[in-house]
This record gives sequence, structure tokens and C-alpha cells, in this order.
Amino acid sequence: MAQARRKVFGWGREGEGLTAAEEAAMLERYRRRFACARFDERAPPPLAALPLRPPRLSPPAALAHCCSSEPYERALHTHGKSFCDYARALAGDYGDAPDLVAYPSSEDEVAAILDWAGDAGAAVIPFGGGSSVVGGIAPRLEPGRHKGSVSLDLCRFDRVLEIDRTSRAARIAAGIFGPALEAQLKPHGLSLRHFPQSFEYSTLGGWIATRSGGHFATLYTHIDDFVESLRVVTPKGVVETRRLPGSGAGPAPERLFIGSEGTLGVITEAWMRLQERPRFRAGGAVHFHDFHSAARAVRAIAQAGLYPSNCRILDPQEAANTGAGDGTTAIMVLAFESGDHPVEPWLRRALECVADHGGRPEAADMTDAHRAGAAGAWRHAFIRMPYARERLITRAIIVDTFETAITWDRFEAFHDKVKAATEAAIREATGRPGQVTCRFTHVYPDGPAPYFTFHALGRHGELIAQWQQIKQAASETLHAAGGTITHHHAVGREHRPWYDRERPELFAAALKAAKSVLDPQGLLNPGVLIDR
Repeated sequence: MAQARRKVFGWGREGEGLTAAEEAAMLERYRRRFACARFDERAPPPLAALPLRPPRLSPPAALAHCCSSEPYERALHTHGKSFCDYARALAGDYGDAPDLVAYPSSEDEVAAILDWAGDAGAAVIPFGGGSSVVGGIAPRLEPGRHKGSVSLDLCRFDRVLEIDRTSRAARIAAGIFGPALEAQLKPHGLSLRHFPQSFEYSTLGGWIATRSGGHFATLYTHIDDFVESLRVVTPKGVVETRRLPGSGAGPAPERLFIGSEGTLGVITEAWMRLQERPRFRAGGAVHFHDFHSAARAVRAIAQAGLYPSNCRILDPQEAANTGAGDGTTAIMVLAFESGDHPVEPWLRRALECVADHGGRPEAADMTDAHRAGAAGAWRHAFIRMPYARERLITRAIIVDTFETAITWDRFEAFHDKVKAATEAAIREATGRPGQVTCRFTHVYPDGPAPYFTFHALGRHGELIAQWQQIKQAASETLHAAGGTITHHHAVGREHRPWYDRERPELFAAALKAAKSVLDPQGLLNPGVLIDR
């Protein structure tokens, strides 16, 4: 049965979204939060009304079969899923629409598209699932630098190509979406076990190009941990790294492309380390009097070397917003899983660490509570969260997130500074108080990855300016306090100002040198990570 096509405005496919009951409950929470009887609602323009300029490029005859200039395809590839992307789309701003969308089926076609783009003076933006929340896939060109743009969609690279069961690895085409990847591995009893929130609508190549964070809250936190080797088509030729479990032979070449965000080449396939599918699970929710006590318990667990698959904490407001709590306690979602052995001994030791910091397990028996109670409620809310933004922004409600990482010795002061600065910026930008909440997404022995969410009531016509004022204040504060501008959402264009200040200047120069060798004409994703 044919699937519905993906939405131009919103998350997922046409016909998908929040239920009427979910939307009503969500809006009632915001009415109470903002003391607002009604919201100023605006509808996004329909596809037929989008002001798409005529294509400035025409593909050569040899590539015409894999290129499209249809309005739906161009509109779909214009914006990602950041708040600014939604705000521009709501306002009917499609001035950055690509002139063509290319759907290559082979590396030869990828190379031919890059060759033609170089001759035509066109920018090329590699495209996975389009789920970027940092402005990473918009074809925004510098005036006078390029004559047009091509969105290079890898969706036809959609298969598991080879499985090495002995080494527990697979060669996988980069355009495969998460569900298809797992479905093709399942008959072999294997799993990549990398489940970002965007899992259903993002691709392996996108995960690698953006250094995606996934399922594991500890140990295997980033896609980096699973990459064994890469194959990349660049404007100057193909780069294929050697498949090895490890090597000390200089800087690892595949690491140059992990996190490169489509600026150095087009990732076409990768050998990935796999896991046995989990058979043993245990966990549940733990309540704490306050967020910092919960954080200290997380540190104890992380430093004990127990490596839970899930060890996330929600502050009381975050717990209430997701239906996991009533706003009086911070909540830890704690879980262990394994494809090899029972995990109850690890859970028992983790609960001892929890008890040392005042944590109270929600269930008397935590061995089978990982999908019940607060843990189950949070998991459901986590999966449904992406569908909320398209319904909120139409009512001028600004909801966005930013994540970072910081060492344990600085965390508590860091958290308080960032939260206070963001709250103050909301009041200044909108003229009324909002809300800032925090949770942990990933944890390490030396520090956590805090993930902040801010809620504000904006005004149509000013949403981008208001968002920018809040984002600026939050980012300046976390940068000044020593955090990273992004832990797993990549840099894109929205994080560039702080990324440029975070990285060492000589490293930036080395990255530009690599760009000049691999992409001397500056075709690939201009404006992301580095400038020509």
C-alpha cells in the first residue's frame, strides 16, 4: 500500500498529527500558562499559493530522468524543521526553494550531478530526511556566488547491502530511513539501536553527517560509536575508508566526514557496527525532591560504569508538561537492556546510587516498569512531541529547544545561569513571562547533556525576531559559561556564530583547507560549518 507523502508544512506524512484530544489538552495548558483566553491563529499557505520562482537551472538530458522541478518537491526541500523554518513557511517565505531536486540511484549519478553543478555554477545541498532543526538543509545562497541550487535527495539509496554476521556489522546505503533499516536487520536478529527522536523521518547518512545522538543515554551515545567505515563522493572523487575495528594510523579519515553536514562530500554508504536485538529489559521511573538531587544521582550512576540504556531526568515542570508528573518532583527515567544477559543486577546497583541521593522508585518492582507509569507517559510524549510544533506556531506560541553539554563540576551553576538568562530574554522579547524547563538526554562520567525547552507567547509578524532574541541570549550565556553550542543537533546555520567562536582558529583553518581540496568550487551546502 502506497504511503501518504510527507508534509510540506509540519512533521511526518499528510494525515498524521496530534489527535483532537491531544491538541485540546495541549492548548488548554498554554491558555493557563499564558493566562490567555484565545490565540491569534494563522493558517499556513497551501501548496498552490506558494510563491516559487521559476527554476533557474535545467538538468542536462543525461540527468533529466532523476531531476524534478515540481512545486511539491521543491517546497518539500526548502525548509527543515527548526522553529525558524516553520516561521518562514507559515509566512509563505519560499525564496530559498531549490531550483531542482535530484534523486540519484547510483554513485555514478551522484558524481555526474556534482560535475554538472560545477559547470553550471550551482550549489548542491545533500538531503537525507529533511529533519534538521538548525537550518542545515535550506538552500540559502550568497548573492552572486551561485546561479541556482540543487537539493540532492539520497532516498533511493535505501537498502542494507551486506551483512557480516561474524563481525556483527553491515554495509548500508546512506539514504535508508530508520524504520526500513531496522526492518531489514530484524530477520538477522540484529539492530543498529540508534533511535533519535526523528528516527522515523531521518536517514543513516543524515545521522552520520550531523553526528546524531540516539537511543543510548550512556556509552553509545552518538552515531560516531557505530561507524566502522565510510564511502563518500566528493567533487574531486570518491573517498572510501578502510573497514577496521580500530586503528592508530594517524587521524581517522572517516572522522573528517562524521559531522561534516554535507559540506565535504556526499555520504553514500557506511559499514556500521550492530548490536544483538535486546531480549532483557528492566527499569522504570524514580522521583526526586529537586532537579539537582536527581542530577547528582545521575552522576553517581554514570561514574559507577553501569551504562544504562536510559538515564534521563526531567525537572518538575518538564515532567508536568509531558504528563510524566504533577510538577512537584523531578523524575528519572532509568532503564537497562541487553541482548545477552539479564540486567537486574545492574538495575539494583543503580537504585542503590539513586537512594543515596533521595530518589524514590515509583514502582516497588522496577524489573518490568520501563513502559508503565511516569516512564511510559514520558516515552509516549517524547514520540508525539514533533507533531505539536506545527499546531503551536500557527497560534504564535514559540516553543523551541536547545541542548548542550558541560562538565559535572560546573553543571549546577551553569543550569541556573542559562535558565535565568532565557527566562529574562522571554520577558524582554514578548513582554510577558514564559517557561524554561530542562531534562538530560545523555550522560557521561565527566558531565551531562542538558536539554532546555522554552515556551513563550509571541506575535505573528514578529516570531522570528522574538525567537532570535531568546536564542541569542540563551546561546551567549551557555557559551560564556563553558558549554557547547550543540550536543547532537548539529551546527547548521543557526548555530554558526557560536560554533565559530567555540572551535580553535587553527582547526577552522585546517577545515577550510580540507574544503578547498575536496570541494574547491564551494558547491556543497554553502554557509554551513565554514565559508569558502
